[in-house]
Amino acid sequence: MSYRQLEIWALAREISILVHKMSLELPKFELFETGQQIRRSSKSVRTNIVEGYGRRAYKQEFIRFIIFSLASNCETMDHLETLYETGSLQNQVLYNDLHEKIDRLGKKLNNFLDAVQRGHNQMVK
Repeated sequence: MSYRQLEIWALAREISILVHKMSLELPKFELFETGQQIRRSSKSVRTNIVEGYGRRAYKQEFIRFIIFSLASNCETMDHLETLYETGSLQNQVLYNDLHEKIDRLGKKLNNFLDAVQRGHNQMVK
């Protein structure tokens, strides 16, 4: 099995691509401020899933990177909300779509974390 088969990775990948494209449409002053931060945090979600998966033989390492992913997902949500609240992101449909996806990913990451904590030995195989 590969990390590419994880539903959480596929959703994190989709979100990071959507966030990247959205951020390039922001006002110029946001490109290097919140735009850069949201790009980095959204990409961090998926890369921490990958790195954690690569260390899955070590339960605590695996858990640690899933928690990093959760934290980056929360950070991404906060940046998205800030961009919308300040009017830098004005596309409400895009905002709602991204908000829903980021929220869903957070729930899936929490469920995945619970599963790893409960049944680590079955996932290492």
